Amino acid sequence: MKNDIALELKNGTLIPFIGMGVFKDTQTENGSQIPYDNDSMILALNNGRAMSARLMYEYSRAAMSLEQRKGRPYIEQMTNHIFTSSSYALPKVYEWLKAIKPRYVIDLNMDDSLLKLYAEEEHFLITGVSRIMGGYDRFIVYLFDTTKKEYTRVEKRLLSSTLPILFKPLGCVVPERNFIVSDADFVDWLTEAMGGYAIAPFLKTYRNDKKYLFLGVDFDRDTFRMVANEITLGLQSGYFVSEKENLTKKEEKFISSHKIERIQEDLDSFIQSVQ
Repeated sequence: MKNDIALELKNGTLIPFIGMGVFKDTQTENGSQIPYDNDSMILALNNGRAMSARLMYEYSRAAMSLEQRKGRPYIEQMTNHIFTSSSYALPKVYEWLKAIKPRYVIDLNMDDSLLKLYAEEEHFLITGVSRIMGGYDRFIVYLFDTTKKEYTRVEKRLLSSTLPILFKPLGCVVPERNFIVSDADFVDWLTEAMGGYAIAPFLKTYRNDKKYLFLGVDFDRDTFRMVANEITLGLQSGYFVSEKENLTKKEEKFISSHKIERIQEDLDSFIQSVQ
């Protein structure tokens, strides 16, 4: 099976789908932990302070509470600060993918780790947006220029498989700060996703019958299951890497209904076994 995974990643039939769990062992140069789960994300957003049990359940709830009390700019500034205030090494998952350079990657993380893998070649970047006026689309398409080392917005009709495609549905710190982090953000994005406006038209066809490799993704939370479901519509099957001994009923139901095979292994061991 693992030999198949390496081959499928290279030929493009298996799509990496990356979540925040890949940052579990990642700290910045100043010693702060990059968020890798709901609790650590909430603590980072709230200056290290825990919140009520209801809000600690999912970081989007906590972010919504903070946004209501302190304003939208606070959430945007704190999210940006988490990933840009101090440098940190690439998590091992990204280092591993750097050697493979998949043609299509889905990354739920809001930092620029994935972008660094493709810094020397042209590629498309798609970032998610929410709560915007003037249209239904909840994504922006960029083209990376290797000469100028910068991203430029392009029309969605130009998107194609001629170049690698990096899809960051929850936004990114660059080239423009757009983050889907609070409940209101997710509700808006998911509403438009269900209407077909959060996925670029090209991807709606390109993704058909693909398999997905889920790394560092938490399917125990409703929000992330819904996001993953919308992004992977038309999937064939996939693999879910998790070191948990026991999955929750919600996780079991999701991976079963999507024909996803569970690989019970920590990320480091998994990477070593498929390199």
